[in-house]
Amino acid sequence: MHIHILGICGTFMGGVAQIARAAGHRVTGCDQNVYPPMSEALAQNGIEITQGYDPGQLVLSPDLWVIGNAISRGNPLLEAILNAGLPYTSGPQWMSEQILQGRTVLAVAGTHGKTTTTSMLTWIMREAGLNPGYLIGGLPCWGEKSAELGDPAGPFVIEADEYDTTFFDKRSKFVHYRPRIAVLNNLEYDHADIFPNLEAIETQFHHLVRTMPGEGVVIANAKSPALERVLARGCWSRLERFDADFGTAAGWSLSEGGEAAFEGRVVGRIEVAMPGRYNELNALAAVAAAHAAGVSPVEAIAALKRFPGVHRRQEVKGEAYGCVVIDDFAHHPTAIRETIAGVRAKYRGRRLVAVLEPRSNTMKLGTMKDQLAGALAGADEVCCYAGRGVAWSPEAALEPLGARAWVTHDFDALVEQVVADAKPGDVILCMSNGGFGGIHGKLLAGLSEKAARVGGFESERD
Repeated sequence: MHIHILGICGTFMGGVAQIARAAGHRVTGCDQNVYPPMSEALAQNGIEITQGYDPGQLVLSPDLWVIGNAISRGNPLLEAILNAGLPYTSGPQWMSEQILQGRTVLAVAGTHGKTTTTSMLTWIMREAGLNPGYLIGGLPCWGEKSAELGDPAGPFVIEADEYDTTFFDKRSKFVHYRPRIAVLNNLEYDHADIFPNLEAIETQFHHLVRTMPGEGVVIANAKSPALERVLARGCWSRLERFDADFGTAAGWSLSEGGEAAFEGRVVGRIEVAMPGRYNELNALAAVAAAHAAGVSPVEAIAALKRFPGVHRRQEVKGEAYGCVVIDDFAHHPTAIRETIAGVRAKYRGRRLVAVLEPRSNTMKLGTMKDQLAGALAGADEVCCYAGRGVAWSPEAALEPLGARAWVTHDFDALVEQVVADAKPGDVILCMSNGGFGGIHGKLLAGLSEKAARVGGFESERD
């Protein structure tokens, strides 16, 4: 089958493309923004990409057009497809019908930690010799692919995003996956561009629960009030909770020292390279899901000690002028707060500089602006870059932080000021769900130049 994917350079659709190619299909695609690393990954898989959405692509005559959720009515190629009455579907529906049928699907859902937990779970299954297929919304550090077909008869681990499916299907993507094992990591309000309130997202999560078989397993965060409301609507699968109170016989629990227990029995100590309590809980959820799939907790915990991490999740990009520059995807206030806490714990006694770009649709709308100062309070200095589309005043939102925080609307000025203020020993944590203008390399270059001027500091970049 020849499929042509609209929006192919998105993380999810790029993963679909790689899996389709591995399954033996001819795959082509198009996107408005064709650039590395996804363009390079697709090219290495023999996938041809066209820049833009010119209707002339109809001459390719694929058997099926797969439409990404970034494509809206009015897109010239989409309009041409509709006018010609050609067959089309969504990425999640194609995955469900062509790849996931007959496989044990393990889905990881939640507002935070999806990519990390999915990567951890995939790693455990790989280390256990199960050769799982996977589709992750980020790039794990063990290889160059965010998605692989794996053993067609084996399990499939998928990051289960609550964002909408495509222009004609406004249900969450995860409704299509029909998992046998599902992790519900947490649930808060997000995606203000498509969900009017938290209740609307809770409804989508319950749609996911409704698709689960009676013999399936739901692994839910015990400390999430929103998930409790979801489960109160009905749950027909076996329910296991994680982050239960340690020492009780209920579900999966984790001591402050990292000891993991299941139904009151200690099964090992969680040790992962990624710092922070929330990463330990991500690991605990992955252990619970692997256990439901037949991997012993002892084996899973041992595998996690070797887990190499995930790009853009507390990823050290380099060191210069005695400063460490870190990249992280955090963009929701809760994720920002927990990321700062994790980095603070790892680099105790060092000055922490938080550099933030409010870039997601939710952040640009200002839906959570009142939570931002509190989320950033754990940093010693806060630098905020308000780019195009930020429809609120970051200056006003960060006023509670006083002189610790400053805002700029000029990217180059941001880089210059952070470099100028930097002191040896600083930890510079850059947070954005976008590329942030390549800020990490620019900071490291600026810091290296500063070191050369003053002398005495080694520079190192990856």
